Amino acid sequence: MSESERCFVDSNIWLYAFIAGQDTSKSQIAQNLLRDKQDDIIISSQVVNEVCVNLIRKAGMEETAVQQLTHSFYRQYDVLGLTEPLLLTASDLRQHYSLSYWDSLIVAAALSAGATTLYSEDMQNGHTIENTLVITNPFHL
Repeated sequence: MSESERCFVDSNIWLYAFIAGQDTSKSQIAQNLLRDKQDDIIISSQVVNEVCVNLIRKAGMEETAVQQLTHSFYRQYDVLGLTEPLLLTASDLRQHYSLSYWDSLIVAAALSAGATTLYSEDMQNGHTIENTLVITNPFHL
């Protein structure tokens, strides 16, 4: 896989894929995206944490299932941990792009991993960061 194909998937996309809830169309879009991009996906430990805590809270996921999901994330995808350089990059991004604390960590991880697309529902669709990373809302029509 070339660096130009790599994409970062934010936790909200994973949650739509895992919890159909009231919006089955978003759930289907998220599932299709994860299937179509599975070989190119990058996530961070922050995403793993956010997905797991929300699956416990919103879907009543049992701890053994959380452990299996965590193992699955680490086996299937590149998972970036939070490091001092990443945290400092996030700080720079907050100053330059007025991102929230948590969003800046997501963006910093995506940039650090060489992603060219960041799939997220929570950030401005079409916004380009550092001339290399495009934020894409897969639910935006």
